[in-house]
Amino acid sequence: MKICGLQKVTLLDFPGHVACTVFLGGCNFDCPFCYNSSLIRNDGLELLSKEELFDFLRRRKGILDGVAITGGEPLLHKEIVDFIKEIRELGFKIKLDTNGSFPSVLKHLMDSNLVDYVAMDIKNALDKYETTIDCKLNLSKIEESISLLINGNVDYEFRTTVVKEFHDIADFEKIGKLIKGAKRYYLQSYQYKDSVRCKDLSPMTKESLQLCLNKVKDYVEYASLREID
Repeated sequence: MKICGLQKVTLLDFPGHVACTVFLGGCNFDCPFCYNSSLIRNDGLELLSKEELFDFLRRRKGILDGVAITGGEPLLHKEIVDFIKEIRELGFKIKLDTNGSFPSVLKHLMDSNLVDYVAMDIKNALDKYETTIDCKLNLSKIEESISLLINGNVDYEFRTTVVKEFHDIADFEKIGKLIKGAKRYYLQSYQYKDSVRCKDLSPMTKESLQLCLNKVKDYVEYASLREID
């Protein structure tokens, strides 16, 4: 498990908390629009060792409230439960980003009170999931993770990065039904970055994003656009 990035302070990644963000290498998806494409195959440089990270965290006790753990896909790693447990023992709250493909690990973390907030990506409607993530997937695992969060006792959000070439407005009616009863859901627009693997993708207009959002609103408690200029 490589620690490939550290944002030393963020007011955005962990709602309601001053936190740092830890980027772990490795992912089982191969999304063409991923901003952290160097982390997908875990071929990015290791920024710091586990010992250096924990030294940083010990020095930030009382300054930071929490640690946001992202990737890549954090739950891919066998060491992730012990890693989170060690951070928890320092007194930090934990926010986890996940693609939802490891429901058994997610359930263990939730049942063990090792996470305080989970942000799960909903890549697309189920019938377009594999095309969107560019790999094969047991889709029942996505449905299981969604159910765990909706019916669990850990705070959470679902979110979708919208790419014109992969999404259309009709997909969001299906997404709404998929996450029916969810507490909160966000749409965020794709934005080009040099780190994206496919260079010819494009965002939807703000007007189209609002139409997508309208398709979901009747199914969830709260839905909003995020990071839209």
